Amino acid sequence: MMDGIEKITGRILEDARNDAQAADAQARERVQAIRDEYDKQAQRECVDIVSRGEKAAAERLERLDSAAQMERRKLELAARQQVLGEAFEKALDDLCGLPEQEYIDLLAALAAKAAVSGREQMIFSERDRARVGKQAVMAANELLVKDAVPALPDSLGEGKVGAFLDKVIQTTAAKVTGTGMLTLSEQTRPIRAGFVMSDGEVEVNCAFETLVRMQREKLEKEVADILFA
Repeated sequence: MMDGIEKITGRILEDARNDAQAADAQARERVQAIRDEYDKQAQRECVDIVSRGEKAAAERLERLDSAAQMERRKLELAARQQVLGEAFEKALDDLCGLPEQEYIDLLAALAAKAAVSGREQMIFSERDRARVGKQAVMAANELLVKDAVPALPDSLGEGKVGAFLDKVIQTTAAKVTGTGMLTLSEQTRPIRAGFVMSDGEVEVNCAFETLVRMQREKLEKEVADILFA
């Protein structure tokens, strides 16, 4: 009887031991499968992270390269603008530094072209008013009179008498028509060179710096093509 019970007990213990071993083996297999799956997932995520990092690095490099090219273009444009500015500033310096008689002739030609009624006032800088103001106004009036009043025929205009009569005719006609009656203004303006033509409230700015700036707007591309060809 006791032997039978012991055999049954031993069988139960043996079966339990076998079940425990089987369960342990299954648990180990499951743990290993989970580990393998996590290892694979970790590798995939590592590859993904590296790929995203490489892509982000490539995109950042592209952005930096684009920014560098844009900055280079900005610097080149700034350098070109500086050279163009210096070229037009040199032109202005040359105009302001003309010999006195050439300067007066240029002022007179500009005034004759800018005059509308022929009775305007010419406003100079303080320096130019004292230095060349009167001469420029007289020269401009002479140009206006010559354009408005015909001269005597050559046969009558020869000699001192003819020249005198020609002058009288032109002066009289100028007074009657108001042509060639430009005057020197008592005012002065803070300009480098040139003048301002004033007729009441209407003014025409013939300051050289203004004229050069206007010409720059028209000629900048052409000058740039020459300078940077």
